[in-house]
Amino acid sequence: MIWGSTFVVVKGALRDASPLPFISIRFILAGALLFLVLRGGWMSARTLARGFVLGVFLFAGYLLQTSGLLYTTPSKSAFITGFAVILVPFMQTLYGFRLRKATVVGALSGLLGIYFLVLPSGLHAVNHGDLLTLVGAACFGLHIVLVGSYTRRFSFRHLVPVQILTVGLLAAFAWPLGLRGRLNWTVALVGAILLTAVLATGFAFAVQNWAQQFTPPAHTALIFALEPVFAALTSRIVMAEHFGGKIVLGSALILGGMVVSELWGGSSPSPIEG
Repeated sequence: MIWGSTFVVVKGALRDASPLPFISIRFILAGALLFLVLRGGWMSARTLARGFVLGVFLFAGYLLQTSGLLYTTPSKSAFITGFAVILVPFMQTLYGFRLRKATVVGALSGLLGIYFLVLPSGLHAVNHGDLLTLVGAACFGLHIVLVGSYTRRFSFRHLVPVQILTVGLLAAFAWPLGLRGRLNWTVALVGAILLTAVLATGFAFAVQNWAQQFTPPAHTALIFALEPVFAALTSRIVMAEHFGGKIVLGSALILGGMVVSELWGGSSPSPIEG
């Protein structure tokens, strides 16, 4: 819900800041806050390395998604990001897992729901921002899979601050390389940075990394499929974007996919024998 509702916030922030400065300040602030709040104690080199890897994929996903928002609408960006729903179960096969039929059915139902949700926004008119967002969705999918693997072996109290601060530092180092380093401090921009840093970054990623100790990546991806639903509702309320009956059908398919996966998909994918 938090991630979906902040698409509109980030879209507005991009009027005053280009993607790299916005990501850098947002994630460095959130990373520092998480280090203070979680206080995971001594951290091994292996844990630090895993957190850095998570940060790299997260940085790529947010850079591509935020850059894409310069050219596309908040709801459309959220819907395309939801493509990670169908990618995650198939990415897991690279780790030697066989997909259960219910997980595949649930993922396909979620993808079909996203398809119907996108139709009112005119996905046929694909632009530069849509393509950037699509590649970003693949990075988010990999991030979900890796979080599911790492949080079962390393403390989320260590992984979360490292990956978040990694995103902020990578954005800061890449900032001089950006074509437009625009940063105009306004009340709206400060509010957007604080909101996204505290809620959409610090709180939301801490919850994700903690919760993925107990639920498999395929189920996590399906739950995240609700993100475009909340983005659509927020866009409707804030920007008066009009939606027809397709959003109801799309939302029902996403929820149906979650139910199928949770009830009949089992607690985790089955490892391939042999």
